[in-house]
Amino acid sequence: MAEPVQVGDITCVLDARAQLGECPVWSVDEQALYWVDILAPALHRLDPATGATRTWSMPSRIGSFGLRETGGAVVALVDGFHLLDLDTGALTFVAGPERVPGTRFNDGKVSPEGRFFAGTMDEEQLSRPIAALYRLDPDHTLHRMLDGLIVSNGLAWTADGATMFHSDSKGPVVWVHDYDPVHGTVTHRRVLARPTDEQGRPDGAAADMDGFYWSAGISAGVLNRWAPDGRLDRSIPLPCSNPTAPCFGGPDLRTIFVTSLRHGMAPDVLAAKPLSGGIFAVRVDVPGVPIARYRG
Repeated sequence: MAEPVQVGDITCVLDARAQLGECPVWSVDEQALYWVDILAPALHRLDPATGATRTWSMPSRIGSFGLRETGGAVVALVDGFHLLDLDTGALTFVAGPERVPGTRFNDGKVSPEGRFFAGTMDEEQLSRPIAALYRLDPDHTLHRMLDGLIVSNGLAWTADGATMFHSDSKGPVVWVHDYDPVHGTVTHRRVLARPTDEQGRPDGAAADMDGFYWSAGISAGVLNRWAPDGRLDRSIPLPCSNPTAPCFGGPDLRTIFVTSLRHGMAPDVLAAKPLSGGIFAVRVDVPGVPIARYRG
């Protein structure tokens, strides 16, 4: 097993060489990191303490997933939502919207009370507002929550569960919404930030216990921390060209794990950032909000 690589204050915990690494999820119970490669479709598991890995291959592109309270995972594949048995690898289809041509599922996350949210994206042109955000309830009913998106991304919730963050990578814009955990509804959408390409267009994200929003700045090779008032609090350069998503993990939830990609990178960019496609670890001073498990 390859040893972690230290680059300044950043550790590459896994030189995964992922085509499109995404959706890192920390399992507190297992002290393990799960993540997906969308284009080489699979769900992966990493034990950072030992370096041991495990892989579950998927039959189509996997945009995102959530761990389940009863074991296994819920995964967003091209045709919709499936339950995955981690012991056998068996998939069971539960629900899916009518597919819009040229779209696929993208970022997703379990809400604090146990619903699974996942959005779609315009995969062909990256410019058409034909994507949407969906909510899968524990009873497997599917609800269309938001329309008019180009690339749905950046889901995260504050520690009290009252605020939901969400972004459109091609807006580019980060929104906050009031969130009702009883009914799973989102209201009162307002703009938190409009990151520039130079700051880093918003990709996947996570929230910390102080209500700050950590966003992978995919166009700038950075990890950004946005304050609740929309101010860019800090920007951390990463040893990869295109970071895709962060999540908090480790025993104290003060390690941010960040996935990245290497698909479509020019040879000179890849030569300059050879660890692109890896998973990185950044130590921070404020712990993160743990990701809940799907109750369905």
